[in-house]
Amino acid sequence: MINEKLINPASIVVVGGSDDLFKPGGKVLKNILDGKFSGNLYVVNPKQDIVQGIKSYRDLNDIPETDLAILAISSKLCLNAIEILLKNKNTKAFIIISAGFSEAGEEGRKLEKEIVELVNEAGACLIGPNCIGVVTQSYQGVFTSPVPKLNCRGCDFVSGSGATAVFIFESAMPKGLNFSSVFSVGNSAQTGVEEVLEYWDNTYDAAVSSPIKLIYVESIQNPDKLLHHASSLIRKGCRIAAIKAGTTEAGSRAASSHTGAMASSDSAVEALFRKAGIVRCSGREELTTVASVFFHKHLKGRNIAIITHAGGPAVMLTDALSAGGMNIPKISGVHHDRLLTMMNPGASADNPIDLIATATNDQLDNVIEYVDKQLPLIDGMSVIFGSNGLNDMTEIYDLLHKKIQDCNKPLYPILPSVTSSSKELEHFLNRGHVNFPDEVVLGRALTKIFNTPYPAEEKIFLENIDVLHVRQIIDNSPNGYLEPAIIQELLNAAHIPVVKETIAFSKRELLSVAKKTGYPLALKVVGPVHKSDVGGVTLNIKSEKHLEAEFNRMIRIKGVKAVLVQQMLSGTELFIGAKYEPRFGHIILCGLGGIFVEVLGDVSSGLAPLTFSEAESMIRSLKSYKIIHGTRGKSGINESKFAEIIVRLSSLLRYATEIKEMDMNPLIGSLENITVVDARIRIEK
Repeated sequence: MINEKLINPASIVVVGGSDDLFKPGGKVLKNILDGKFSGNLYVVNPKQDIVQGIKSYRDLNDIPETDLAILAISSKLCLNAIEILLKNKNTKAFIIISAGFSEAGEEGRKLEKEIVELVNEAGACLIGPNCIGVVTQSYQGVFTSPVPKLNCRGCDFVSGSGATAVFIFESAMPKGLNFSSVFSVGNSAQTGVEEVLEYWDNTYDAAVSSPIKLIYVESIQNPDKLLHHASSLIRKGCRIAAIKAGTTEAGSRAASSHTGAMASSDSAVEALFRKAGIVRCSGREELTTVASVFFHKHLKGRNIAIITHAGGPAVMLTDALSAGGMNIPKISGVHHDRLLTMMNPGASADNPIDLIATATNDQLDNVIEYVDKQLPLIDGMSVIFGSNGLNDMTEIYDLLHKKIQDCNKPLYPILPSVTSSSKELEHFLNRGHVNFPDEVVLGRALTKIFNTPYPAEEKIFLENIDVLHVRQIIDNSPNGYLEPAIIQELLNAAHIPVVKETIAFSKRELLSVAKKTGYPLALKVVGPVHKSDVGGVTLNIKSEKHLEAEFNRMIRIKGVKAVLVQQMLSGTELFIGAKYEPRFGHIILCGLGGIFVEVLGDVSSGLAPLTFSEAESMIRSLKSYKIIHGTRGKSGINESKFAEIIVRLSSLLRYATEIKEMDMNPLIGSLENITVVDARIRIEK
């Protein structure tokens, strides 16, 4: 539990403080001193009386009462030190920098557990162990360099990895990003990422708290807590970006060897972040670039104007934005002509608006002003301007400073001359701005932010869903794959449309069904899980002779005990699936169906239960969305009905957690209807 003694201590003791700045105890003490901590600062070192000019106590029992203890001693000495501090010194907050705990094996895991039990009994707070420390507005309690520049309105940052936190500082600081607080939680023995989010949420004050939160996490221990507090913060006006590492098998192994973390599947993490409204980033540069975008005015639409004096970067930015679904609309007509009059001969006003290398400060000013005030189609601007020897960069940066403040639309400055104009750029950043040195990284960051949905509502759709009947079916079913008739009954209970089908055990039964149903028909085996793999699916059967031949063939396939006969439907093949992830719950997947699921791998994920807006966002985020929407004269499908089936399935699964795997593949979709043609469900109680 994070408390005031950790955030704003009146006194700090560094146990293991040293004059050696290449030791954690030495460096953390120096950083606290350099940060001008205003409270009482104590040091414990059994061999010295003065350490870095501070009185040092040789025995921990001799120090005065202390709010916060930072331990930079051997792991085997930590338990005794904490016992003394808790019982005799009224210490209520601890940061254990030391390694050698749960990440090191069973013995370290037991020691870590004992420490947590002691701290919990005393109602105290523990950060770590195996971390770099904590930075707040009160003190710089980390042993690493660099220490980020602090600003109460900068980013709040929590990291499960100390080294990664430092590397993120290295990425952020040249861009001009400042930090309000930093929590390196290490092994998260008591306080992890979720608890830090909880603290941020419970103490959030829009007038004084930072509105930007950054996360690096390797293990999500409590997805529900993360979801609740992240979405709550975003609804309060915050913006959150995160990296979740260790989602592949190899990455999971690396994370486990690093911190003892348990990695979750990538689809589970993707679904959780989408539901919470967290912008998911893949690396440090992307994370700090997304954070930099957060510091600008909100982008309200997809239409971007690119203003540049260099063609190449504008082309690369255009490609990056377009690939992510953003628009760079062509400027034409009177607006095009007016912009041309503001620039030198040879310039282009199409968008990108290329002022060419001879552009002046006044020309740039006029173009930005026109785009901001006279082009309602444009939602945001990016200005690319680097040093080419023809411009006074101080004047350019002063102009951008003014425009970023005065423009109604967000203006993202791409200033790539970080070496040749370093002094001018430093002046620009010191005025509270951030820079985007790479146009492609900015383009990708903008698309990720814009495509991240707002947090979902916390409610379950239950209209025409017979929860009682769902439970009866599940309770009466054995473990394993359900029979087709049971699957149909279960889907009917959730009001999910299913194709009419009948099971035939004999040729006579089959022919009788065919006469009632009419042709064309589809015939599928009952028994094998993967029907196509054993030749157990035949479509578009148009005659009795063909039907008999297929029955005779299929009934001889190993494991087949009957056949399923269905009326043939035509339309676009779709897919909806689900799998149960421990701690996360059911992950719902959707995409194009049939063989396209495995061949293209184009699926979108969501965390049950889903709302209609979440389901619609999942559908629109598919790379194959143009096919679903309709393209090149071919009609699409009924997207609202597709979304409704996704939502209904997610609600069904909320009350049937025993379902561990589920496939509805394919569904056949048209503009009028969407119908489940084939499904399989595995139960594990």
